[in-house]
Amino acid sequence: MSVQPVTSQAPTSDKGAADKAASVAPAGPRILAVANQKGGVGKTTTTINLGTALAAIGERVLLIDLDPQGNASTGLGVNPTEREASAYELLLDETNLENAVVKTVVPNCDLVASSMDLLGIEVALADNPRRLHRLKEVLEACAVHYNYVLIDCPPSLNMLTLNAMTAANAVLVPMQCEFFALEGLSQLLKTIEQVRTALNPGLEIQGVVLTMYDPRNNLSGQVEEDVRTHLGERVYKTVIPRNVRISEAPSFGQPALLYDHKCAGSQAYMRLASELIQRERQLNAASNNEGSAVIEKGEHHGG
Repeated sequence: MSVQPVTSQAPTSDKGAADKAASVAPAGPRILAVANQKGGVGKTTTTINLGTALAAIGERVLLIDLDPQGNASTGLGVNPTEREASAYELLLDETNLENAVVKTVVPNCDLVASSMDLLGIEVALADNPRRLHRLKEVLEACAVHYNYVLIDCPPSLNMLTLNAMTAANAVLVPMQCEFFALEGLSQLLKTIEQVRTALNPGLEIQGVVLTMYDPRNNLSGQVEEDVRTHLGERVYKTVIPRNVRISEAPSFGQPALLYDHKCAGSQAYMRLASELIQRERQLNAASNNEGSAVIEKGEHHGG
């Protein structure tokens, strides 16, 4: 596998503008940790299908499965027997990213597979003072050729989740439309703030995705209203409905978008991917504007 950085060609007619654009443009892929310490909220389903949807519209995606259960790996058609190297060996520095990456059933979407060995990662890295930075160091050591890296975290706030958040630019939070959803979310937001303070000052909350929404259930509507009231624009407009085809797809080793691209769940994930890209463009534009303002201020003072 060729490992090259993602670069964009700036126009050569205005060298000053090109240099300025290069100085404020984001480097490397956008890394998103998909996390929620509650299980059964659609976290892995969201990681798989969002990654597939991004790949379907032309983005190059790497999915890293940090959940020892390995459901994201299986759901992308990668059997345990096909996993010569996993995220476990990667975190222990026993292999590099290029050797750990495998192809999936989805074009443009590659995978670093999980392994049950990840259950012992805290013991294996106990004496490593950089144990919470291992994934960040792995990704920085090799310029990857992807636009997006999606990290499927385990349903707990353990060393694996902290590694993901330390390596990530932002956290994407799937949240089931159920009664205790806000309680779990408040704890996750506290953890994100702690990671931002101690490990990764640039960590953002990319957004909250409401999953398993059932319009026939009054509770789903009430939860949606409460979450949007508390979190405002952080909550995606797209909601993922409760859908039988989404539930069936993993047993066939396929994302829902390959299993049945016309079902309501698949269509929702396509809308989510489009909304995510639009949100990312807005964030990049705001960041570039701030960078340009800083550069222009410096040039003004320097002149």
